[in-house]
Amino acid sequence: MAQEKEFPMTKEGKEKLEQELEYMKTVRRKEVVERIKVARSFGDLSENSEYDSAKEDQAFVEGRITTLENMIRNAKIIVEDASNSNSVALGRTVTFQELPDGEEESYTIVGSAEADPFEGKISNDSPIAKNLIGRQVGDEVTVQTPGGEMQVKIISIK
Repeated sequence: MAQEKEFPMTKEGKEKLEQELEYMKTVRRKEVVERIKVARSFGDLSENSEYDSAKEDQAFVEGRITTLENMIRNAKIIVEDASNSNSVALGRTVTFQELPDGEEESYTIVGSAEADPFEGKISNDSPIAKNLIGRQVGDEVTVQTPGGEMQVKIISIK
């Protein structure tokens, strides 16, 4: 049997996925079933756009439930490694400054399952995180981004 992919994440990230799973199962699934029931009452299903739309939503909800269950089942909780707390690692927040005179930016490096750049959480698979992991405060790093190369200096690690 093939080994399933592990999903590194924080304890809070796993809890957030569990909450989303509960919502999908208890609320969204029931809403979609009700929409299908109402659409069926309109008669001929072959030309019923409400029915088609509800069935598409049902497929999305069921797919998301399956994905969430898989991610939760294969979650690997990030444990803080106190022995090497002065380097960038999964679960840590890194603040860096774009050189030569850019503003400071802070990101928490998390697993892909809980990445949300708008909340300051970037995936450990992202170009920025890949280049920063293992580095220390004061290091200057060249980061490959979709927009080109960027030179940054690490200011702090928490």
